[in-house]
Amino acid sequence: MKIYKNYKVYIGQFLLIAALIGLCYGCQDSKNSKNQDQATNAESLKIKARKQVNNGEQWEDQFANLSWKPEETAIIICDMWDRHWCDSATARVKQMAPKINKMVKTARKKGVHIVHAPSSTMDFYKDHPARKKALAQTYLEPPIPLDYWFYPDETREPPLPIDDSDEGCDSAGDPSESKITRQIKTIEIFNEDMISDSGQEMYNYFENVGVKNIVLCGVHTNMCVLGRTFGIRGQVKLGRNVVLVRDLTDAMYNPEMPPYVSHDAGTALVIKHIEKYWAPSIEWKDLFD
Repeated sequence: MKIYKNYKVYIGQFLLIAALIGLCYGCQDSKNSKNQDQATNAESLKIKARKQVNNGEQWEDQFANLSWKPEETAIIICDMWDRHWCDSATARVKQMAPKINKMVKTARKKGVHIVHAPSSTMDFYKDHPARKKALAQTYLEPPIPLDYWFYPDETREPPLPIDDSDEGCDSAGDPSESKITRQIKTIEIFNEDMISDSGQEMYNYFENVGVKNIVLCGVHTNMCVLGRTFGIRGQVKLGRNVVLVRDLTDAMYNPEMPPYVSHDAGTALVIKHIEKYWAPSIEWKDLFD
């Protein structure tokens, strides 16, 4: 009888241990599944992009949800100089820079490629690893010339909705006085980033590492952001998927020129122009929501 009772105790203990082991495995499986789901979610950037669509009577906003792989995506920071010849432009860059830096820091951690493009300052960065990285890329022949500038393309866009023929400054400033030396210090440059103001150098790099998607931010929306060899027109013509960060860009526009609206309204008009004829736009937090 004593042996029988002991046997029942042993069986009970065995069943309890087995149940606990099963429970532990179940918890681990659940944890692994959760981690796997989190990893899957981290694999792509979920982007809410806005473009303008003509419904036959008027233009209206249309939103699309994009899913981009970080390793196939690059952020180009256009001409965020330390000091512009136009004082108001310098002030707006200074206000914008901390937000760009915050966006870039988050994107970098996710594996997005970061390209700093402060044009005409490459000599300042000649010894920086991020500049040497650009120069070390294998040359690849582009499908279109990337010589100097992409001017408005009359086959796909009308004239810009603002008159910037006066150079667009709405404050004190002298266009003949160049004050640019480097990118504004607020935007950090890491060694693993790239520094370039050349569409050809960026083409080499993007092709070599498999970049398909471009996020463009910086200044100025109606000028360099559109026209540089690495700008929106060029990247679209090269076949990249392009978005403009509409809350991290600014136009060169003087409200004393047509259409005689505020500076911010002038920038918004240029953004709408880009959304109609070139590329959708996003807000910077859309990259990470």
